[in-house]
Amino acid sequence: MSNQVDDLTQSYMNSPSKQKKLYKRTLIIVSISQIFGGAGLAAGITVGALLAQQMLGTDAYAGLPTALFTLGSAGAALVVGRLSQRYGRRTGITTGFIAGGIGAIGVVIAAIINSVFLLFISLLIYGAGTATNLQVRYAGTDLANKEQRAKAISIAMVSTTLGAFAGPNLVDFMGKFALSINVPELAGPFILSGLAFILAGVIIYLFLRPDPFLIVKSMNTHKIHNNENSVETYEEGNKRGITVGASIMILTQMIMVAIMTMTPVHMAHHGHGLGAIGLVIGVHIGSMYLPSLITGVLVDKFGRKIMAGVSGVVLLLAGMLAAIAPTDSVISLIIALSLLGIGWNLGIISGTALIVDSTISSKRAKTQGSVDVFIALAGASGGAMSGMIVAGASYTALSLIGGVLSLLIVPIVWSNRKKVKI
Repeated sequence: MSNQVDDLTQSYMNSPSKQKKLYKRTLIIVSISQIFGGAGLAAGITVGALLAQQMLGTDAYAGLPTALFTLGSAGAALVVGRLSQRYGRRTGITTGFIAGGIGAIGVVIAAIINSVFLLFISLLIYGAGTATNLQVRYAGTDLANKEQRAKAISIAMVSTTLGAFAGPNLVDFMGKFALSINVPELAGPFILSGLAFILAGVIIYLFLRPDPFLIVKSMNTHKIHNNENSVETYEEGNKRGITVGASIMILTQMIMVAIMTMTPVHMAHHGHGLGAIGLVIGVHIGSMYLPSLITGVLVDKFGRKIMAGVSGVVLLLAGMLAAIAPTDSVISLIIALSLLGIGWNLGIISGTALIVDSTISSKRAKTQGSVDVFIALAGASGGAMSGMIVAGASYTALSLIGGVLSLLIVPIVWSNRKKVKI
């Protein structure tokens, strides 16, 4: 078996054109899986807070679903990262998506039997799909050179747009479908989530062959044995880049999740129906992923540092606009949540590129998984605190706090400008 692996690796080492072909094929497979992954993620996000509000009977804990599945995604990120490091992207990603699908099905059952305990457990498991959906972005970078990495990340992410936009806008339809089969209306979108996550996992399992990460890992092992490790020498010494990249993504995730989580509850309080809520969240999630192709080019061209700083400014604008938006204006909320999505996109792609730049293949997937744990925990914190802030103060206060916090991204990046090549 080891000889077969060596022969496969050797065939790619001897053929740059073959590497390029696998790189393009990987991006196609990853993109297709992300369409379904995005639908699974977005449908659950849209109604999670509303379902908790309905089952718990209070707004104070409406942020718990986001906190729980984000907390679950933290543990899943670590597992998916370690599985990917040892067995390849195919094994790690497939496991995460299937687990997320099972969690979504559990949420549906919890709603049917009105079990808050099962709801919470299922949301934790559902978080595996969320973590995996985010980690898939790394798979596209395995065979990319440094000048292509941000673009590779963006291609993997932009495909999520189709599913991410469709998911929330199918909320009304799935709610009616759920009622037609005697399932609570708000559980309907989780039926879509379960099917979408499982399909995403099946696509990766069947078609991500050969595994790009295992090929690169094996190629670099050969190079090191032959003293050809010059390409990775710089990256191995740039550990501070991991800290900076992680910090950018942690802040970005926390701010985005906090404001996004309470927007459906805020809208419901002011008379907006599921259709309007689904539209706002759908456009928001589309804005998180659709700009990716442009963002990737900008990050590769102007650098990680500049675009990360821009993300902080855009998030500030999003928070300010969400805070002052008239409660009856869907258009104002669409613009605010669009900016929130764009700011997140800029921060995530800049930070992800930094992480990839600053790691070597022998540790890359494991490190990526560990970083995503902290990103998930930041999202969980944002989701949990958002409900409490709104219950204790207001949605306006939440949005203003998020906007101000986003400015921390700028000093984080610039304070390290001489130490990290970005």
